[in-house]
Amino acid sequence: MLINARQAAKIAPLLCVHAQCSMAETGYLDTSHRHLEGLMTFLAVARLGRYNAAGEALGVNHSTVSRRIHALEKAMGGRVLVRATSGWEVTPLGRQALSTAEEVERALSSLAQQHSGAEITGMVRLAAPDAFSTLVAAPALAGLQNDNQGLAVELISATQRVRQNRSGVDLEVVAGEPSVHKAVAAHIVDYSLGLYASEAYLAAHGVPRSLAEIAGRRINFYIESALHVDDLDRATESLPDFRHGIDSTSVFAHVAATEAGAGIGILSTFLADQNRGLRRILRDEYSHPLSYWAVVRQEATRNPAVALVIETLRSTASRRL
Repeated sequence: MLINARQAAKIAPLLCVHAQCSMAETGYLDTSHRHLEGLMTFLAVARLGRYNAAGEALGVNHSTVSRRIHALEKAMGGRVLVRATSGWEVTPLGRQALSTAEEVERALSSLAQQHSGAEITGMVRLAAPDAFSTLVAAPALAGLQNDNQGLAVELISATQRVRQNRSGVDLEVVAGEPSVHKAVAAHIVDYSLGLYASEAYLAAHGVPRSLAEIAGRRINFYIESALHVDDLDRATESLPDFRHGIDSTSVFAHVAATEAGAGIGILSTFLADQNRGLRRILRDEYSHPLSYWAVVRQEATRNPAVALVIETLRSTASRRL
């Protein structure tokens, strides 16, 4: 990667913090030779926690990532990353390099914005539950990309509790307020679950007049053994003993099964209220509050693209849910 002398003058002091470097006689700074690639690769690993994920974000393979990190550590005279259960973590020496890498990133971003306007660039990897991904994340990110052509996004759909190992993603959206370690949690939006049934089901089985009358009826909800979200687990605590209807890991399957008359569904109100084939029952007796939260690795919180994605998700969710 080559940048001109004027650009190099802005970032050269940052690159020379931990290593000797100088301008070539041609007036260009060979930044691939002078640790820029190593710093940017290190920054990607620090934020994503995995060599493979960092390589995919940068468009290089695992061995290239490893080679660049090794070269950076050799230049700095020590380890900048150590392996942990949560992926690769930054060492005290690495914290110094991280600060420099972030300054370089800001400088390069500023240089790019002089030519392309105030756009956010880079890759953001987001994991989120399927309903949130479909109704909030996808449209929010589409609008964000329209305004920032240099922004790339990967969206992974999964309903899960916050992972102890957050490697591979910049941020994840989870249901329920999480307890996190070496991460930051940000509230996105509140929502709730309600009880719903199809008109055909209610005509055949009767409309329950109290929660007690749900006893023995089929309930469509998550597969118990596959659900590890505490706030969702508690959604059935106030219900009497019931039979399992069609259990699924997908909220869209819950809606479809309930609409088809498979039983009473415990459904997100923002999904079910839009469905004309469903009727909410026992509104005054049952409403289970929930919320969506974004969890971000500490190293990713200073990434402008990640911060922008979180704010965009929050504003879009408040309008759509």
